[in-house]
Amino acid sequence: MLFFTKRKKDTLRMQAEAGDVQAQCNLGIYYLTGQYGEQDDSEAVKWLQKAAEQENARAQYLLGICFYNGYGVEEDNGLAVQLFRKAAEQGYAEAQYNLGYCYLKGEGIEEDPVEAVKWFRKAVEQGDTDAQLNLGHCYYHGYGVEEDKEEAVKWYRKAAARNVDAALYNLGNCYSEGVGVKTDKAEGAKWHRKAAKQGFARSQFNLGVCYLTGEGVKQSDIKALFWFWKAAKQGDLRAQEAIREIHESTQW
Repeated sequence: MLFFTKRKKDTLRMQAEAGDVQAQCNLGIYYLTGQYGEQDDSEAVKWLQKAAEQENARAQYLLGICFYNGYGVEEDNGLAVQLFRKAAEQGYAEAQYNLGYCYLKGEGIEEDPVEAVKWFRKAVEQGDTDAQLNLGHCYYHGYGVEEDKEEAVKWYRKAAARNVDAALYNLGNCYSEGVGVKTDKAEGAKWHRKAAKQGFARSQFNLGVCYLTGEGVKQSDIKALFWFWKAAKQGDLRAQEAIREIHESTQW
């Protein structure tokens, strides 16, 4: 964590108080994250509000996050959406994704999958990985677009290339089940292993199943138990049940 000297703190505050929009935004970020030496959500909101009023897109987005989660203010998803929209219309990718997500889930605004896809597309044009993942979900389930499993796999693959754990998991499932791609158990296990090594519990469980059944990997009860334990420690109930069954059927 980065801590600033008193001189640097005072300089930043002077600049912010003089109306420097970037200093106001940075000061808000430092208070929000604790990088200023102390974490203070209310103070963060104060400075982000000042920067947002000067149309700073990053400040608008972060202030939206504060209202969405109730950091330093009363939670207000409707106001969060308004702030996300202001930043999104300025081309701020993370705000475009969040606005799309709010449309997809109907949070703070009426649910509109078509509008969600519109904003996800804008965000993916800037390489936003969360938007890539969720655009994949939209194609997979037919939210706001015609269902297209192959197109879903395309977007999962893009996000997986950036090591997004849920995308790695989804891609593993697609290969294992032959959805949008030709069935390839070994390829499915490969993608689940990548997500499992990043700590993604659902892939840890699925990889355990691969080892238990020998699908896509060489069968190994020991490796199956290893990955079930990993998932179980994160509260995966299926993994906990699998461990119980292995213990009941073997001499562990």
